[in-house]
Amino acid sequence: MSDAEKGGFISRVIGDKQRWRQYKARVRQLPPDYRTAVDAIERYLMRFGPMDGDSAASVLEEVADRFEQAAADGTPTREVVGDDPVEFVDALVRNYPMGGDVVRERERLISAIDHAAG
Repeated sequence: MSDAEKGGFISRVIGDKQRWRQYKARVRQLPPDYRTAVDAIERYLMRFGPMDGDSAASVLEEVADRFEQAAADGTPTREVVGDDPVEFVDALVRNYPMGGDVVRERERLISAIDHAAG
């Protein structure tokens, strides 16, 4: 993969590099427990978040906002994410647009099932 292709791939996954660096700098400033939680959420989103780079960056910035506020208020991590961290992340993701590939594949799946069901 050429450097140009790598740059395009990174932009699709994480969006603008400067925005990404700013987000990562914010996360580094969090207390260790909060940082660990944000890193885990980030890892989950990178693998399972059905979004384009810009939407992913927006979700991660929202996560950083929430954890910065929680750290400032002394709110425990579990109170931020609730009993089900997956549902917490999935609820955040629902507030942002999905990437075009995900939308197309979902429509294709629905169409195929509708066709198969008659």
